[in-house]
Amino acid sequence: MRVYLDNAATTPVAPEVVEAMIPVLRDTFGNPSSTHSFGRNAKALLETSRRIVAKHLNCAASEIIFTSGGTEADNMAIHTAVTELGVKRIITSAIEHHAVGHTADAVSAHEKIELVLVNLDSKGNVDLEHLETLLKEAKPTLVSLMHANNEIATMIPLKRIAQMCRQYGAYFHSDTVQTMAHFPFDLSDLDIDFITCAAHKFHGPKGIGFLYANKKTKVTSFIHGGAQERGLRGGTENLAGIVGLAKAMDLAYEDVEEHQKHVFSLKSYMMDQLHALFPTVSFHGETDFDKALYTVLNVCLPATEKTSMLLFTLDLKGVAVSGGSACTSGATKGSHVLEGIHADMTRPNVRFSFSRYTTKEEIDYALQQLQQVYQHNLS
Repeated sequence: MRVYLDNAATTPVAPEVVEAMIPVLRDTFGNPSSTHSFGRNAKALLETSRRIVAKHLNCAASEIIFTSGGTEADNMAIHTAVTELGVKRIITSAIEHHAVGHTADAVSAHEKIELVLVNLDSKGNVDLEHLETLLKEAKPTLVSLMHANNEIATMIPLKRIAQMCRQYGAYFHSDTVQTMAHFPFDLSDLDIDFITCAAHKFHGPKGIGFLYANKKTKVTSFIHGGAQERGLRGGTENLAGIVGLAKAMDLAYEDVEEHQKHVFSLKSYMMDQLHALFPTVSFHGETDFDKALYTVLNVCLPATEKTSMLLFTLDLKGVAVSGGSACTSGATKGSHVLEGIHADMTRPNVRFSFSRYTTKEEIDYALQQLQQVYQHNLS
């Protein structure tokens, strides 16, 4: 049996998404920028997909800018804030995805921008009092805080922070890659400047995402070379990917509450079973449904003599999990997120992440293999 429990890294593409993309790859091959009928057909499909996305988010279609994924969208938001909006300070945290953290570091060094880290508690929650103290300083500021952490699942109070940023005149960008299509968004009510998306996090294709840029926030091109995306993102659009993104979003939002119930029940079940198997087990970040991303569970397991081989051993037994973000899985350095919350790094920390396709039988198999690994190592 092979069990995939690394859905925070990427999800399998839904069969319906594949079916929606194939005709585009085969038949609608025109360039959306061309004026002939082949191009016009492609352009119509492009704009239909944009409207589908905008409808789900309750925003204007013109506020959706298609990108190559979440990393590009995060980069575009941060660079735009500094180069076009006059931002002189970036407030972020120590546990952001590297698409934000590394970008903020680079922009800060290159543009001589002040970079400030907001305080966090041991579960990764933002210290709102500290954030407000920082915002009270009269400096042109961008706040960049991810909606839900991709490793420990802790969520920020998105609307409250958006209101704080507006109150003090700061711009607000949130990396919503892990929560897009897993939670509803009403952007007519959420007063935020930028949010981001990567389709492969909700059973869409890789290599496609978008940046939502509030129409009140004036942005210019981040990638130059063409007038695509209303002059905001040069490069011929990935039409098949965009159609796949829209279809994946349709599928996710048509029964999002059922997906939430199903996945959270699996997460809760796994937590209970892990407690029964390993009395000293603990969990990083928040675990309550209303405070945490329901698709992610980060577990601190008992130490063994072969702690460093745990993920490899589970893989050999057919169980795919992660020790942290997939973007750093090849690095020798430990998780910057766990370091950022001062977690116990002497014990094995494993991220299990689930999708709507995950089954209880797969959870049971993963638990069985994990138990066998420990029985072998401790015998």
